[in-house]
Amino acid sequence: MAVVITEELKAKSEVYYGDEICREKSKFLLQEVNLPRGLLPLRDIIECGYDKETGFVWLKQEQKIEHVFTKIGRKVTYAPEITAYVEKNKIKKVVGVKTKELLLWLTVEEISVTDKAPENVTFTTSAGLFKTYKRSAFELEEEEKKKMNIEDEIEKIKLSPLAPAPAPEQASEVVANK
Repeated sequence: MAVVITEELKAKSEVYYGDEICREKSKFLLQEVNLPRGLLPLRDIIECGYDKETGFVWLKQEQKIEHVFTKIGRKVTYAPEITAYVEKNKIKKVVGVKTKELLLWLTVEEISVTDKAPENVTFTTSAGLFKTYKRSAFELEEEEKKKMNIEDEIEKIKLSPLAPAPAPEQASEVVANK
């Protein structure tokens, strides 16, 4: 059941307006509850809010969007208004997010990770079905690229010697010149 976002609720919540700040706040909140920062790839966000006391969050965007998580081949739709409750390792009572499974659109009701398997993210639908994916499938592209660049640099360092050793004939010249 969707929660109505009233002025009273807004008065006791952190509320932000505008796409840039709302994107940053949503990424920060996902990070704070230990979920991948790329789970909510929203655009043109008008308003977002967070009631710390209850864990209730909402995001309003200009229009519904579809996003494909290419690493897992899943299409997800995000309604113009998304609401949920957040707590450590979990987003529950989600309203406004659906995923396509075969020919059906299923409502995502919960997104979670466990301490036993923090590398995985589990999605549970309102029908009780669930699916688990690797966390890396939901990382932000720029973070993934940065991670790949760092890994590439480490590999280059491992493969290249620190300084080329002088050839044996050059080594004797160096000693003779001293």
